[in-house]
Amino acid sequence: MRHVRPAVAIEESTLRDIQNELDIRGVPIDRVGVASVKYPVSLVDGQLAQSGVADFDITVALSADKRGTHMSRMVELIRDHLTELDPRRLPIVLKVAADAFEARTVSIGAEIQFATEVAAPVTGRSVYQVHGLRLDASLDQAGVDIQSTVTAEVTSLCPCSKAISDYGAHNQRSNVRLTTVGSADTPYPISASEAVSMIRSIGSAPVYPIVKRPDERHITMQAFDHPVFVEDMVRDLSVRCDLLQVRHRVEVRNLESIHSHDAVASIDRR
Repeated sequence: MRHVRPAVAIEESTLRDIQNELDIRGVPIDRVGVASVKYPVSLVDGQLAQSGVADFDITVALSADKRGTHMSRMVELIRDHLTELDPRRLPIVLKVAADAFEARTVSIGAEIQFATEVAAPVTGRSVYQVHGLRLDASLDQAGVDIQSTVTAEVTSLCPCSKAISDYGAHNQRSNVRLTTVGSADTPYPISASEAVSMIRSIGSAPVYPIVKRPDERHITMQAFDHPVFVEDMVRDLSVRCDLLQVRHRVEVRNLESIHSHDAVASIDRR
């Protein structure tokens, strides 16, 4: 039988702290920390509050004289300050992290899925549809930078196909990514749920989790009446962000139904 050494309680202060020891190589590190830390959180997004599991990345800049950083404290930062994941609080959490790690640069990334309730256009059947949210927050000598990226889908119908065909037109599902840039004063200029509503309005038609025959008829005719190129969608969404005076990046990818390639377009106004 293998002998197992019994656990002995030892004061942490009595143990050697190698990470905090002096490094003589004189080489600073731009980013060091933890990645893909999965942790249960409650996402707070305006009126929306949902529970889920977020995927966190936390890094700091390490000065040349320090051997290492205390990565376990980064997990504690998630536990103590990010289990209620409110994007509006990220500037505060960044400053807490900068003080805790004595770091001039701190970056926090979080990725989570969230759902909005969607009702079918004719039958009114209601169900939840899942979207993606990515938060990237950083603090450095230039200040605070916060970017939120929402991913959602729409249906797009090709204007050219409609114009040249005797009947019908090819259509496809389109993936849309909207990144908005906040600041210390306004960290979250467009909430994730608001971003989803904006995205769903720029296609030929929204997509729906539940589609009965009356709904399908309505959706396909709506798409036929509102054909859009990938260029149209990326411009329309960018114009809406400009009207709100929000720095942004828009990316659209059409999963083409008659081509062997995808069609893409992007506008970056960050």
